[in-house]
Amino acid sequence: MQALLDAIATMDRCTDAQRIFHGRGGLHPGCEHWVLDAFPPVFVLTSFQPVTDDELTAVGDALAARWAAIAPGEPLNWVFQGRPANRAEGRAETRLMAGSVPDPHTVTEDGTAYRVHVLKGQNHGLFLDMAEGRRWVRAHCVANPGVDVLNLFAYTCAFSVVARQAGAGRVVNIDMAQGALAIGQQNHRLNGVAEGASFLAHDLFSSWGKVNRLGPYGLVIADPPSYQKGSFVATKDYARLIRRLPDLLIPGGHALLCLNAPELPEAFLHEQLAAQAPQLQVMARLPNPPAFADVSADRALKVLVVRQPD
Repeated sequence: MQALLDAIATMDRCTDAQRIFHGRGGLHPGCEHWVLDAFPPVFVLTSFQPVTDDELTAVGDALAARWAAIAPGEPLNWVFQGRPANRAEGRAETRLMAGSVPDPHTVTEDGTAYRVHVLKGQNHGLFLDMAEGRRWVRAHCVANPGVDVLNLFAYTCAFSVVARQAGAGRVVNIDMAQGALAIGQQNHRLNGVAEGASFLAHDLFSSWGKVNRLGPYGLVIADPPSYQKGSFVATKDYARLIRRLPDLLIPGGHALLCLNAPELPEAFLHEQLAAQAPQLQVMARLPNPPAFADVSADRALKVLVVRQPD
């Protein structure tokens, strides 16, 4: 775990939510199970395999030493979450190790505020690896003022918030989870962009009628779970989603297609596009944040920008 301790010893004080150490990327042999995130003012340490009390003590000591150096006199707040290697093997265990967690807990990224919940569940309310995707959406909406946006699998609506901040005309947020959408509504209010956004708790594959009636759209964002039984299984459902895209997009419209499945390479998305919507043009693959560097581009988060021809 030395690489993790070294990262802690050299980290700067974070103001925005961000990843500090990404063992999951495979660049630090022996540390593949460790992840350290900052959700200021709280650090969240995650392990994807069982760890000992001695290891947690070592991390706690390292955090305390570095925090005393970069934030003298301020309390250290950190949380540990132990997760199974895959979700089918059991539930996560979350423990407050030191200090406290604000309630409500609000973090920022590029000046935008988001509500998070680091003591509850495996998803904390903001996916840090999607930071470059949110920056692309912001830039795209600035360049295309008034563009209508469809945000599929919207979760807590981070894409919608930045789209509205950047001048999107309206954003339709679709997700099966009413609780996640409720947090999304809070995020819009936090940032003063409640107008122009709608929130539909809807099973997309049960009916596309609502989605089609509100379209077409200049930008469609699809950030589905890679495997969530009863909701979305990438190997089966991505084809069904891509098949619908041409009818959802205006001429010249864009889509952002996201895939966070280490077992599926980038070629998987290209194959689905070629088979289901060959008219769509792949424009670029977005980079991931540097903190999420990976030994393999195919294992890492994959985000493609595609375009409907004029």
